[in-house]
Amino acid sequence: MKYIEKHPMIMIVIGIIGISFSAIFAKYSQAPSVVTAAFRLLWTVALLSPVILFSQGYRQELQRLDRRTVVLCIISGIFLGLHLAIWFESLKFTSVASSTTIVCTEVVWVSLGFCLFLKGRLGGKAVLAIAITLSGSVVIALSDSGSGGGHLYGDILALVAAIAVAVYTLIGRVARATVSTTVYTYLVYVASAVTLVILTFAQGYTLAGHGTDGWVIGLLLAVFSTILGHSIFSWCLKYFSPSFVSASKLCEPVVSSILAIFVFREIPGPVQILGGAVIIGGVVLYSRIEGKERHSPDASGQ
Repeated sequence: MKYIEKHPMIMIVIGIIGISFSAIFAKYSQAPSVVTAAFRLLWTVALLSPVILFSQGYRQELQRLDRRTVVLCIISGIFLGLHLAIWFESLKFTSVASSTTIVCTEVVWVSLGFCLFLKGRLGGKAVLAIAITLSGSVVIALSDSGSGGGHLYGDILALVAAIAVAVYTLIGRVARATVSTTVYTYLVYVASAVTLVILTFAQGYTLAGHGTDGWVIGLLLAVFSTILGHSIFSWCLKYFSPSFVSASKLCEPVVSSILAIFVFREIPGPVQILGGAVIIGGVVLYSRIEGKERHSPDASGQ
């Protein structure tokens, strides 16, 4: 463990690989999208429950939570569940490259929501970065609209998924002010799992009858994409700046797209690559602008 602490970039690489497998596993699953998402969260809750329930500190924190925080965690979990169900569904219609890249526009919707609902402010450079990011999404949409096979519909679903996860992030920003990250994520995962199970039955599906495929892929998603992915990025915040960790996640569309070439024979076209590059460039630009504003004298005095 001391070696890892001296070389934390190893964990960044593991985290990138972990989240990059998310789209691959979800697209490979033969179970309905909402069922695959439900399996992922059910496994995640099952794996994390012993950590929470056998820790006296976490149990005491859970008991001390006020109603407002619990409600915020539940709402946040609902939107995380919606995000996963919608995003996994988008992968049934469009390519891994298009879907993962469009979902990366989350930072744009978080910024807009921060301004609209949390009284935040956006400078001119930040607005320009957001405009660049959105233009990349338009380029991908135009490219996929002529491809047939529902690719444009898949792109739209990916965009809705990005907005849903942005809502989850914004609510989490408020909730985590009074609760630890571990307890917050656990409550969110429980609420998300319940939401996805309800959606599963509401759509006429059950958790049975999908063979071992659904359960196994759900376990792989929980281990690789959640625990060895998102949880590792949370750990990396101890050693790297939030802007660097956020920027490193932008490697996901690139790695996922490369994996999709070998697994699904999905080769991105030139326009698709251009749109993806524009989106990633816009998000990187925005991350740098946000990082500079966060450390500016004016920002520290607010």
